Amino acid sequence: MPLAIPLITLLTDFGERDYFVASMKGVILNINPQAHIVDLSHHVTAHDVADAAYLLKSCYRYFPEGTIHVAVVDPGVGSPRRALLVSSSRYFFIGPDNGLFTHVCREESGVEVRQIENRQYRLDAEGATFDGRDLFAPAAAWLTKGRPIGSFGRLVPNYERLAIPEPAWAKHALAGQIVYIDRFGNLISNLTAYHVKEVRGLTKRSEPYIRIGGLTIDGLVRSYAEGALEQPQALINSNGYVEVFLKEGRAVDRLNVARGTGIELS
Repeated sequence: MPLAIPLITLLTDFGERDYFVASMKGVILNINPQAHIVDLSHHVTAHDVADAAYLLKSCYRYFPEGTIHVAVVDPGVGSPRRALLVSSSRYFFIGPDNGLFTHVCREESGVEVRQIENRQYRLDAEGATFDGRDLFAPAAAWLTKGRPIGSFGRLVPNYERLAIPEPAWAKHALAGQIVYIDRFGNLISNLTAYHVKEVRGLTKRSEPYIRIGGLTIDGLVRSYAEGALEQPQALINSNGYVEVFLKEGRAVDRLNVARGTGIELS
């Protein structure tokens, strides 16, 4: 599974103002100057593990097999929380044991989770506030150098998992919730194209009603261009989920809702 040109992605809540991301890249390139580094995002909502987990879930699989995904959204840095190396049949993931890898562990096959314990794979530092630089970046770089995953540390059977909300029937409606809000203010739910088909089969209507934040939307459109400037509409996005949007506007502001807000199909 190793790539001819080692590829490491970085996902953090560090932003781009400070020295944090640059330091991680410097550590990686000092260990392996041949490594290729791709920024997934450094604008995850600060300390928001669920936000980072969803973003990672949405893009990791589009990278070549053998890619090492480093995710550092780590409110527990410096605490006894563990550092993880997750390997699957296709990818590697490195980051804190706080639920960041919940989705990928559910979706990937051949998953093996290890604690990063080998001190040869970390930098020495006086403080304990920057594991992104001192632990996760060097671990990823040493992995690109062919270090066997068993050398990083022992297997972890009980790693942290986020609670993943699942849609459920409530009387005659299929109830889900908003799980992600993108930078355009679009509301992405955990309801899928399959759920839409299920509701159509039950109601015998060609289009479902979508209810959210006191608004009822009659049916789905196919694209943002088919939306309206005055009122949010809904569609199936390219990841297969029901999404509520406002053409050239922000549905999140118009409806005054947040992640976790309920949404129904009927």
